[in-house]
Amino acid sequence: MSVHSEIKKITTETLRKMKFDKEKITMLTAYDFTTAKMVDAGGIDAILVGDSASNVMAGYETTLPITLDQMIYHAQCVIRGVNRALVVVDLPFGSYQSNPEKALESAVRIMKESEAHAIKLEGGKEVEKSIKKIVNAGIPVMGHLGLTPQSIYQFGTYKVRAKEEEEAEKLMSDAKLLEELGCFALVLEKIPAALAKKVSESISIPTIGIGAGPDCDGQVLVYHDMVGMNKDFSPKFLRRYLDLYTEITGAVSQYVKDVKSSDFPNQNESY
Repeated sequence: MSVHSEIKKITTETLRKMKFDKEKITMLTAYDFTTAKMVDAGGIDAILVGDSASNVMAGYETTLPITLDQMIYHAQCVIRGVNRALVVVDLPFGSYQSNPEKALESAVRIMKESEAHAIKLEGGKEVEKSIKKIVNAGIPVMGHLGLTPQSIYQFGTYKVRAKEEEEAEKLMSDAKLLEELGCFALVLEKIPAALAKKVSESISIPTIGIGAGPDCDGQVLVYHDMVGMNKDFSPKFLRRYLDLYTEITGAVSQYVKDVKSSDFPNQNESY
């Protein structure tokens, strides 16, 4: 058993120490109380209240439509289900890009109204002033480089990022900048494994990978993908630990059958 599984509350400092001790960090998304409770009980180190809620909870094609109010609502639900994990909340698209004051205001609202532990935002040099302002206010910030889904219309594709030398160099300098600015950790999404290894070795803050190979300091997956609730999404980096889609639709079909045939409820299930 790892020393960290004994810890009552995971903090940003715990994650730094885990990197130093070469213990891998585990992270999953959650967007509601019941899921958060189960994920936390399973021993996860960190929970991301991701703007991926826009996809898996609201059915949108991109992460762009979700609002700050909606993110706060999801974060409030999650926080109530968590005893141990560090809870990080995504700043949604449009809540931090335009100016540092707005970024700080958004981050403060998340921290005050949801009681979450940290925020995450996408980008490097472009959002430097916003990160500086939020960190200076005493709010822990997790960075996010590589494939940044909020910029999807700029990229035009969800393909692997930073394959070319120029983009790889920018990613490396952005990673160092985020460390300098005081980010406590960094998500690396869909970049070559060799580059993720290089970045992880070049900075002292933990890297958490998604489709970024095995050498990051930790890994994150979307809960709905990991437990197989999503049938339509099968990227190379995803490992499915359950096939809940089949299990749940099967259970629903059985329930329908039992009600239609008057098998449910039976005498033992009646008062």
